[in-house]
Amino acid sequence: MGKLFGTNGVRGIFSEDFNLEFIHDLTLSISTYFQHGTILVGYDGRHSSPVISKIVCSTLNFAGLDCHLAGLVPTPCLEFATKNLGYDGGIMITASHNPSEYNGIKPVASDGVEISREDEEVIEGIFFKKNWKFDSSVYGTTKNDSAAVQTYIDGIKSQVDVSKIKSGKVKVVLDIGNGALAVNAVKLCEQLGCEVITINEQIDGNFPGRGSESIASNLHELSSAVVKNGADFGIAFDGDGDRSILCDNEGKLLTGDMSALLLSNYLLSKNPNSKVITAINSGNWIDEMVSQTNSTVIRTKVGSVEISRKMVDENALLGFEENGGFMFGKHNHVRDGGMTLALFLELISNKDIIEELAALPPSFTTKDKIPCKKEDANRIISKLSDEFPNADTTDGIKIVFDKKNWIMVRPSGTEPIIRIYAESDSEKNLEILMKEYIEKIKSC
Repeated sequence: MGKLFGTNGVRGIFSEDFNLEFIHDLTLSISTYFQHGTILVGYDGRHSSPVISKIVCSTLNFAGLDCHLAGLVPTPCLEFATKNLGYDGGIMITASHNPSEYNGIKPVASDGVEISREDEEVIEGIFFKKNWKFDSSVYGTTKNDSAAVQTYIDGIKSQVDVSKIKSGKVKVVLDIGNGALAVNAVKLCEQLGCEVITINEQIDGNFPGRGSESIASNLHELSSAVVKNGADFGIAFDGDGDRSILCDNEGKLLTGDMSALLLSNYLLSKNPNSKVITAINSGNWIDEMVSQTNSTVIRTKVGSVEISRKMVDENALLGFEENGGFMFGKHNHVRDGGMTLALFLELISNKDIIEELAALPPSFTTKDKIPCKKEDANRIISKLSDEFPNADTTDGIKIVFDKKNWIMVRPSGTEPIIRIYAESDSEKNLEILMKEYIEKIKSC
């Protein structure tokens, strides 16, 4: 059987491999999986998304399912509304941080969380066998859903101390990245009494401001805006609003691991005896931190689906990825840029973020990527496995030298690249480690 789903949903280049016929057949397969009910459909700001939404909704209707169209919304908004407004499932049309020519589809279960890997395989089986089930004598209907955005904002506000945030009079810079969180990020901050400065706030499917991915190399404008405006902190979001990168009040960008440590330290102090779920490519300092609150860490393969579904199984309080995807279980077990923003607003109300960071252990993590075909990536990992037979091959390969020094290599599930992750006990050693293994990989 073939493979459709990558690390996060089904993605491709619109009008090429992700064409109208493929989208129709994939939606029929998803509707067969859902079987019945009303499905909530939303999409990000890519130029192809409205067209794709029409195909998705009409195909669902043809298969006998009703759907409500939330329109242009962030992914975590669609997921939260699916759960809290009682839908039987959701479909988010997005390619997240991929370049503008891409688009994709992400099915969401009725609990507001991405479907499991096992359910992805069910849909793939239906798709490749063309085992579609529908009753052409009964068509579904499509209606607009106008409640999703405010439901999402209200849900976030219910999980934070609103009066504390308002009293803190926080000034924050939001780098929307021309993405979908423009729909509600500013509105959320205003309802929390914050002063807001925005950059790249216009939704544009070409992502002209700094690209759709919120990574340090793209965020110089955010750092400058924080310093120039004397803001308490800044935050940048990816194209569909489920990931975020933090910037402190001196303009320094934090890795996803470091911002997760900052939030985890704060939230675990208020919620001891909790569980934290993260992937094997995240840094090791979280393991020491949780011991201070009698909490535990559980590791998974890379991917928000793996972490989210494990959070549901374990009823975990927190989950995170090193890429800036943070998950707060009391709200929803998914990556959520809007919820992360609100938690940071609460954390630094009447506090200095630099002091909060100084109280944490030093964390030196980094990552890089190299263009690479999948077959070449598999060959590279095979060679490394021969060289390090005791390495962890749960997901790619992770070579652990000691508790504070490791390197991990894995092929991307969404793009033709190979990713390299590393942690070390100093910035200098981290640089040496990454240089060595990037050269080793390129030589293959």
